[in-house]
Amino acid sequence: MYNIDDIKLANNIFYYLVSNKEINEEDSPEYFRDYCESQEIMNLVKSQGEAFNVKVEKYGTTIYLIPNEDNNFLGFSKNELKKELCKSNATDKDYYLSQFVILTLLVEFYSSQGRDSKSRDSLRGGEFLNIISDRLKEAVEREDLEKIQADSGIAYENIYEKWEGLRSSDQKNRQKTTKEGFISNILKFLENQGLINYIEHDDIILTTSKLDNFMNFNILNKNNYERVLTALGGHEDE
Repeated sequence: MYNIDDIKLANNIFYYLVSNKEINEEDSPEYFRDYCESQEIMNLVKSQGEAFNVKVEKYGTTIYLIPNEDNNFLGFSKNELKKELCKSNATDKDYYLSQFVILTLLVEFYSSQGRDSKSRDSLRGGEFLNIISDRLKEAVEREDLEKIQADSGIAYENIYEKWEGLRSSDQKNRQKTTKEGFISNILKFLENQGLINYIEHDDIILTTSKLDNFMNFNILNKNNYERVLTALGGHEDE
């Protein structure tokens, strides 16, 4: 049984999370303390999260609201993501290419299996573009390509064809029909979600503490790390 004051406080905390996606100890010390110091409040907030198909998790000094994969209310549906990440008449191939780009970015930044999963502090956009090209080319040229595609569920040949179909530009062309523009649009989306900082004039990608915390505590456990490697056609010793 919970008293009415606890229920009201938990409702206020959950509403704040829905509005702001996170509660930081520095910005919202009272809500942060109420959540962390009361098991009853924590249970109530998490229970509300379950009803809305989201997880409420505390990583370090921040409490996050994390929509589940199939949450189209507080998260993004496939069609919504396709509209955000790709050109207006995008196909599924465009969408899967965008997901490969994001997955590759995560692996580049978080490939360490030590106490901290982060393996680098920054990445230049031009270097990232070359990494994507190299990864896709290596995948389609492997002798066991069919097995890799079957194991990972990723149609590398289709994604590579879509990537190579994008124009290359020596200038900073931000049209989505160019490789540079396609990547830039995805980076802008991730920046709007508070996951990275993209310093466009220096062409430098930096991750945020939000993404660092999420990757350290939630993504790169042993099982998920191996899933990522399988998706990229690699092995743990590579």
